Amino acid sequence: MIIISDTSPLNYLILIGQENLLFELFGRVIIPQAVFDELQSEGASDQIRDWAKNLPEWIEIKQTGLTGDSSLDILDAGEREAILLAQELSADLLLVDDKQARQAALNFSLAITGTLGILDRAAREKLIDLKTVIKKLQKTSFRISDDLVQKILDDNEAEKE
Repeated sequence: MIIISDTSPLNYLILIGQENLLFELFGRVIIPQAVFDELQSEGASDQIRDWAKNLPEWIEIKQTGLTGDSSLDILDAGEREAILLAQELSADLLLVDDKQARQAALNFSLAITGTLGILDRAAREKLIDLKTVIKKLQKTSFRISDDLVQKILDDNEAEKE
């Protein structure tokens, strides 16, 4: 499987101590240079920058050879490069949270999931307790409505039955 990630899912998984779920679920994750740069930027937390300084072996940095069309200009560099790299490599899945970036990826017929989708998948594979991990996620700057949290938890519980 070819999995490409934008900055946001990596950021939040690192902040809640669940970044290894990516390895457990997918084996290898590819990030574009712009995402790596964002993980090391001044705006990133010390925790994120420290992780980026010591990337795990299952993270691969790849430069895209594609240049985007003007429809991607509204996105930040990491989102734009992640979408382009996903196109270039015919990725099986793009990990992205931002609403505009998700819509742009869908416009290019890319399969997407975000931080919540990763956590839901991990819970379905019995790698985490979803309720506990979502509580940790809610303590970060991740924005999620209470209704969506409840729907995800209800769906996850229904699958267990």
